[in-house]
Amino acid sequence: MTIGVLIVDDDELIRVGLRAIIDAQPDLRVLGEAADGAEVPPLVARLRPAVVLMDVRMPGIDGIQATRQLLAASADPPRVLVVTTFANDEYVYDALRAGASGFLLKRARPAEVVEAVRVVAAGESLLFPAAIRRLVGAYGGRGGDRLRAARLTDREAEVLRLMATGLSNPEIAAQLVVGVETVKTHVGNVLAKLGVRDRTQAVIAAYESGFVTPAG
Repeated sequence: MTIGVLIVDDDELIRVGLRAIIDAQPDLRVLGEAADGAEVPPLVARLRPAVVLMDVRMPGIDGIQATRQLLAASADPPRVLVVTTFANDEYVYDALRAGASGFLLKRARPAEVVEAVRVVAAGESLLFPAAIRRLVGAYGGRGGDRLRAARLTDREAEVLRLMATGLSNPEIAAQLVVGVETVKTHVGNVLAKLGVRDRTQAVIAAYESGFVTPAG
């Protein structure tokens, strides 16, 4: 199965470099490019990529606004992978809170770019959990009663804690000594109860509510 990718960056050199890295892989294919966030919703509607590589800082419509617009415009939006110069950046955290599934540094090695696209497309593990933990510690507010209102079962709460460490579904299954399908069911219940679309948003909600802490 080929993973379709849309590249969004106002720097042509970045777009060219990312295209070369992605198109060199047999299971990845660049479907299109954009230089501004305003171009994203119509391109996504036409090309149907699985992953959007989104520059967080762009003139006009930046990556945060574009992510919000994309998720609002589509019933089944692609995963958004924010591309940034700096890891510890409030813009990145805001993009994650807006619905991005992870982030990638522009200086990342080709193998890291490829792995990040695959991880985000699969959606079964959290991309760079330690980095997300640092971002929450630096910029995260308090989410109040969000977790309490979700009324997670004890097992769902346990699964959410393991998700926050970055474990994949098979790894969580091994930890809890249950089947992978059982874990998938619990993860799906956690996402539904929290009203979020993926693991990153669930983990951010868990941190912001104090259910888990950036200090571990």
